[in-house]
Amino acid sequence: MSRDPKHDVLFESVNIGPKKIRNRFWQTSHCAGPGAERPGAQAHLRGMKAEGGWGAVFTEYCSIHPESDEYPYTSARIWDEGDVLNLGYMCELAHKFDSLAGIQLWYSGGNAPSLESREFGRAPSQWLSPIFATRSVYGCEMDELDIRTVINMYIEAGKRAEQAGFDLLEVSAGDDTLPMQFLEPRFNRRTDRYGGSFENRSRFFIELLHALKRSLGATCGITARFEMDTLHGPEGVEAREDGVRMLELFRQEGVVDAVALKIGDYAEWGEDAAVSRFRKSGWMTPFIKQGKSILGPGIPVIGNGRLTSPDDMVALVRAGILDIIGAARPSIADPFLPTKISEGRVEDIRECIGCNICVSKFQQGGQIMCTQNVTVGEEYRRGWHPEKFTKTTRPCSVLVVGGGPAGMECARILGERGYVVHLREAEKELGGHWKTVATLPRLNEWARVITYRQTQLSKMKKNVEVHLGVGRMTADAVLNYGADRVVIATGAHWNGDGRGANFGPIPGADDSLPHVLTPFQITAGKPVPGKRVLVLDGDGHFMGITLAEHMANQGKEVIYVCDASDIAEYGVFTMESFNNKRMLFEKGVRVYTSHWLDKIEPGRVRLSYLYKYGPDLTDPTPGAIPRKDNGGEFDLEVDAVILVTARSSDDRLWRALKARKDEWASNDIQDVFRTGDCKAPAQLNQALWDAHRLAREFDSPHPAYPLPWIRERQLWGSATVPKLGDPRVNVEAG
Repeated sequence: MSRDPKHDVLFESVNIGPKKIRNRFWQTSHCAGPGAERPGAQAHLRGMKAEGGWGAVFTEYCSIHPESDEYPYTSARIWDEGDVLNLGYMCELAHKFDSLAGIQLWYSGGNAPSLESREFGRAPSQWLSPIFATRSVYGCEMDELDIRTVINMYIEAGKRAEQAGFDLLEVSAGDDTLPMQFLEPRFNRRTDRYGGSFENRSRFFIELLHALKRSLGATCGITARFEMDTLHGPEGVEAREDGVRMLELFRQEGVVDAVALKIGDYAEWGEDAAVSRFRKSGWMTPFIKQGKSILGPGIPVIGNGRLTSPDDMVALVRAGILDIIGAARPSIADPFLPTKISEGRVEDIRECIGCNICVSKFQQGGQIMCTQNVTVGEEYRRGWHPEKFTKTTRPCSVLVVGGGPAGMECARILGERGYVVHLREAEKELGGHWKTVATLPRLNEWARVITYRQTQLSKMKKNVEVHLGVGRMTADAVLNYGADRVVIATGAHWNGDGRGANFGPIPGADDSLPHVLTPFQITAGKPVPGKRVLVLDGDGHFMGITLAEHMANQGKEVIYVCDASDIAEYGVFTMESFNNKRMLFEKGVRVYTSHWLDKIEPGRVRLSYLYKYGPDLTDPTPGAIPRKDNGGEFDLEVDAVILVTARSSDDRLWRALKARKDEWASNDIQDVFRTGDCKAPAQLNQALWDAHRLAREFDSPHPAYPLPWIRERQLWGSATVPKLGDPRVNVEAG
């Protein structure tokens, strides 16, 4: 197919100082987990996006000096020659596909936890870090020699980046990094020429950019990622106050070749990388739309907003709001998004659903994962490509039982690899439980998980058949079906007896009763009796909080109870925790954290505070907790209880087939596998990954067990960079 002419503007080149980006697609700096310590994973992650058509690809935030050590969070680092070598491979792969390689220069000053380097970051004033207050993180207040020193750090880091092959040097002026610490009154309490007025507070940033321009501007594009609005009112940066003034200074001083605009700060990072539950595509536009008119035609403007529609992208360019389309999560969900637009295959775009699983894994200290694109992070270590699949050398027929997300993904990849696949779903539509999840409040974009896979399966009619509304298959039906191999993907269900992570069944919890319900019963239409509803959340992700809002929207009086110390605690990792709390408060939902139900009766429940037992241990007594019981139980009058406590696999068919393994050969069945929630209930990204991996490795010796992957690590006895005794780069100004 050919490209729609109205999208041609997206493929025009743009000058960035001495460099030229080949189109208007800019993969924004985003966290991923590899850092500089896993150079293969880093390079192939970004290289895949370059191959997919992104004109510029960036590292994650990149620490310029050991004083800005983000450990245990994984940043890239450009501290020494070892980092030059490791990150140089990323540049090599980006250039192979004619893309620019960008690095984000990061110095977090008084917010650096430094749990590896143990050095103190420098800050404009001394304060307790609002990000890491519980870790007692403080900065060292800077004098003017310190200011010169830190500017030298940036310059030396920029030189190392240029040596590695980077084309674009982006100064992070967001997420509470040093330029913002000088600019924001809440951080800057100085009374000298670097504090007080806007002119003084902006001085450090402008001097830094001038220094980088003088030293490296002839060979590298000097850019900034600037927070137009920190969302803290006058104590921070406001879009129509200091935000606008800063852009005017950029233009007047001629210190930047491009500016990427954003909102939010480190604490409110969830407003920059906002979840689709609270922010729809393009939500930042009202804050950044005046940026281009201020910066003028000579300074390209990049903007994000979880943009996946080429029509929306074109509209922003035509309106003079953006010159370049920035993207982090859309480039994760589909590294080939630009190529698909260019080739007129818009329906093949794997759109980001805005669930922030990618961010959550970084926040947990893990490697990048994605619900939509399970190949992300596997490009190097497993050799996976999101658009290319090795054809099987041993084709056969495969029956996939269950048309939920995992079954769909397994069938899709098996089909791509050349197997003859029959995907059979009991219900009349594909999607399993996920199709009803996507009908709940704020979750409509999550339906993209289903629609993308439906579209791809519909293109495989030569070797993939989809059978809907066939009812639940029995072991006899599977054995007699005639398939060579079988995959069971029958999902999971919510426990109807209240069993959770730390608790057994709750007395009175029985989802066959009218006043006790599970999430799937809610979405299936079981009536919720009465006015007063209690949601018991032991899951801690999206379901409990979403059902609480769902009930409040229906006019119910809602009580939310969880065993965790924070509501929907996984929201801390997906960065929606603050907005979850704001939403519950706005909806009038009563909240009890660190509580659990002791029993359920018609019209009432008994709650207990989980820490009602004293801190001191008593003598052990059979059948009793060896602590003093301080009470803490109380009754609440409720009409209905919704149990969001834990899930169990729907694996009866799998177990029935395993019990009849001696009949497989006589029915010409080579093997039977299980995948997704049928194996173990998991977040959707993991269920999809498991199904995808099984299909990728279907002709391995033991498909049920993953093949080894490349582990990037230093082997004992090999050289270290640096080694003990090596000199440190001298950046001190005096």
